Amino acid sequence: MEKKSGFSSRLGFVMAAAGSAVGLGNIWRFPYLAAKYGGGIFLLVYLILAVTFGFSLMITEISIGRKTGKSTILAYRKINGKFSFLGYIASLVPVIIFPYYCVIGGWVVKFLGVYLSNQGHEAVSEGYFGNFISSTGEPLLCLAIFLVICSAVVMLGVEKGIEKVSKFLMPVLIVMSLGTALYSLTIDGAIDGLIYYIKPNFSEFSIKTVVAAMGQLFYSMSLAMGIMITYGSYMKKDDDLEKSVRNIEIFDTGIAFLSGMMIIPAVFAFSGGDKNALQTGPTLMFVTLPNVFDSMKGGHIFGLVFFVLVLFAALTSAISLMETIVSIISDKFRFGRKKICIGIMIFAFIVAVPSSLGFGVWSDVTIFGYSILDFFDFISNNIMMPVVALLTAILIGFVSKTKLVEDEVESSGKFKSKKMYSFIIKYIVPVCMVIILVSSLVGYV
Repeated sequence: MEKKSGFSSRLGFVMAAAGSAVGLGNIWRFPYLAAKYGGGIFLLVYLILAVTFGFSLMITEISIGRKTGKSTILAYRKINGKFSFLGYIASLVPVIIFPYYCVIGGWVVKFLGVYLSNQGHEAVSEGYFGNFISSTGEPLLCLAIFLVICSAVVMLGVEKGIEKVSKFLMPVLIVMSLGTALYSLTIDGAIDGLIYYIKPNFSEFSIKTVVAAMGQLFYSMSLAMGIMITYGSYMKKDDDLEKSVRNIEIFDTGIAFLSGMMIIPAVFAFSGGDKNALQTGPTLMFVTLPNVFDSMKGGHIFGLVFFVLVLFAALTSAISLMETIVSIISDKFRFGRKKICIGIMIFAFIVAVPSSLGFGVWSDVTIFGYSILDFFDFISNNIMMPVVALLTAILIGFVSKTKLVEDEVESSGKFKSKKMYSFIIKYIVPVCMVIILVSSLVGYV
């Protein structure tokens, strides 16, 4: 049997896992949710949840992966045969997300090309973004470029591809994020936006703030989609597990915080303090921000750096999604990595085509009122991921017992947060997941 590949060091694991966590969810979703749900109070709630709720889910998944040494399907089966079905549900999540994520990655490729060719001013013309995504050929070409780059990295393997690329991209991402965030604060009026972002206003606190922050944790920390189980299976047995998870949290939360600092003060200044300008969802990144860049001195360079940063973040997350699928197929069928990657690349492109065309020639096609891409996003993020997290918490908290995770963590170091972990995974995570599921189904958030 071929020896399972893995990360060469704890640093390699942390960088790859943090790269997975740092994606489009951090760069554009975090800032607009922060603006929508009270700025500083959302940030405070998110930070509290990240070091408790998010930590508990992440250390559970990585422990399951490292203990079993298996991909998602086989890992759940090895923990408890009656929960084999959970492995299949969790494995479907990256299969659904990866194709439409690559569509959005293609949009990032397009806008990076715009700023590379010094056409940033054209990007702010009326309907530019809408005209692009509603066309047929160009979005598919950009999708293909993004998919090929991602596949090339995964094809190289865990150590030579994913680890090496993550070790390069993550430090660059951090430096660029910090530099861009500090530069955005030099814009006239940006300090007011910074105060709104970091100063908690408790009068704006509501249950919606908590639910939105919990939902964001899934995007930000790559939870409940098999990624952390997969990466955990590549982790060395003697690497300190709790310390590694804390390191991943610091990277992930730091980039999310810097993303808000990059975007919120700049848009705040551009819009004259209008918070609604920040609450535009995906168009924040592709419509509002190009307008902000166009109005700034040196805005072209700012825009270029920003979209390089976004491309790096999008790639590290897409790579982890693809690697999770590769791991599942490899464990199940024992095909070679190159063949699996080519097969996934072709599959992802075919499945991504409807999501792309859903903004153009197939825009009349809706599923329960959603566009094709938005429907895949809703099913995976609002339904399947909370279900996976809920059932995982039940499995570990009440069926296999938390000792399974605790023993795995303590096999490589002290588990300082053991008591907190046990309480959260048993009682807090299940309640939170039920709240998210109910709120998603009734359209509460």
